Amino acid sequence: QEEREGQLLILMDQHASMRFGTRVRFKSVQAARAAALTAWYAVRASERVGLMMFGGNAHLQRPRAGARGALDVCGALARYDASRTDQSEPLSQAFQRVVRLQQNVNRVLLISDGQSTDAFARDRMLELMRHTALRVLIVADALELEAAPAGHYPIEHAGQRRHLVLETSGQRDAFQKSLGAGQAALTAMVRSLGIPYQVIDTAADPLEAMAALLLDAGVRR
Repeated sequence: QEEREGQLLILMDQHASMRFGTRVRFKSVQAARAAALTAWYAVRASERVGLMMFGGNAHLQRPRAGARGALDVCGALARYDASRTDQSEPLSQAFQRVVRLQQNVNRVLLISDGQSTDAFARDRMLELMRHTALRVLIVADALELEAAPAGHYPIEHAGQRRHLVLETSGQRDAFQKSLGAGQAALTAMVRSLGIPYQVIDTAADPLEAMAALLLDAGVRR
């Protein structure tokens, strides 16, 4: 019976870049909401569900069935968010850990802002896709998706407050491209490989995007 059950592994990005947001919530919070919804959605479909984190820590919650599986994922999200570090792990290495795991995992959902995308991630994706259905949910801030209106913006980084001046269209476009380079790189990569993906901002309800990925209905490619 266990071999016939679907097993979904959520691959969760916890890099420092995820702790950023200008609309409603941080990307990390939006990612956690999407992961929790995914876990409950999966177990309702009689799938086992697990969680692997990369970036902030390397926690692995192996796939389990039923409500216990979803609760384990939600508990891990809360527990390890509070204890995350600023360690860095390229996306290719995270995929390599998934490939080594395998063990009947037949679906993987990556949730990331794309900032950890590296040159070797494409090869690792192709390797993973030989045995596993890969889906990608890209979480982006509104300023990463389109140029901000002209103006002066107060920002805070490492406890210091500064003012960002974006007056000309050139300044605004350059800032948007710099800030959104990660999501643009990951979007281009998965699109070139034909991997189903969705992009959501930090203010959106992630349910529709997550359901589309898990059901392969209305998938944005």
